[in-house]
Amino acid sequence: MLEAVAARFDAGYSPRSAARWLSCVRGFYRHQVRRERIGADPSAVLSLPKLGRPLPGTLTETEVEALLAAPDVKDPVGLRDRAMLELLYATGLRVSELVGLSTTALNLRQGVLRVVGKGSKERLVPVGQTALDWVLRYLGEARPTLISGSPTGALFPSRRGQVMTRQTFWHAIKRHSRAAGILREISPHTLRHAFATHLLNHGADLRAVQMMLGHADLSTTQIYTHVASARLKDLHRTHHPRG
Repeated sequence: MLEAVAARFDAGYSPRSAARWLSCVRGFYRHQVRRERIGADPSAVLSLPKLGRPLPGTLTETEVEALLAAPDVKDPVGLRDRAMLELLYATGLRVSELVGLSTTALNLRQGVLRVVGKGSKERLVPVGQTALDWVLRYLGEARPTLISGSPTGALFPSRRGQVMTRQTFWHAIKRHSRAAGILREISPHTLRHAFATHLLNHGADLRAVQMMLGHADLSTTQIYTHVASARLKDLHRTHHPRG
């Protein structure tokens, strides 16, 4: 049995694939034991392979630039989407945090965003000048049209002047990613991953990234160091003469 598991690894199967195979084998032998066809389960002594955490999907900096430029900013909805994308990439917010922002959450003078995250925990996240400029333009040119006199405090209302749902923005980001020529599936969370990965690629402190993401545990943030390391290895392999 142990040799069969080892053979799957030798054949290039991933730990996840080997774990699925072993789970099926265990189910088979348990059934045989229940039917009293065999006296003991030979797979019971084997442990499942450690799977580890899957690395989050992210975008290159070039892809992010293309995505941010995709919305038609001459249209109020397009300008709103551009401001949302810029803010999402600048702060690494969760999509639920983004659509739940109120107009009072952003301090334009100090350039910080007050975010209420998981467990109703508040955190302050700095916002870069580029994102601030787009949000200011959106507030002056597009938001008054979108709310049309509706009494809403949402920073980014829907086209009907109501609080936007996560699904609405998820569909918007898929539409803009296609327009940007990004062929693989992405979600609002992909920009959160890009925010963290790109910060670490440029030398940011891991604990500072943890605070901005709102992670309670540093180990949750540490996965991005693996993404950054993998990216650096790819760059070295591609561009170094002896890569």
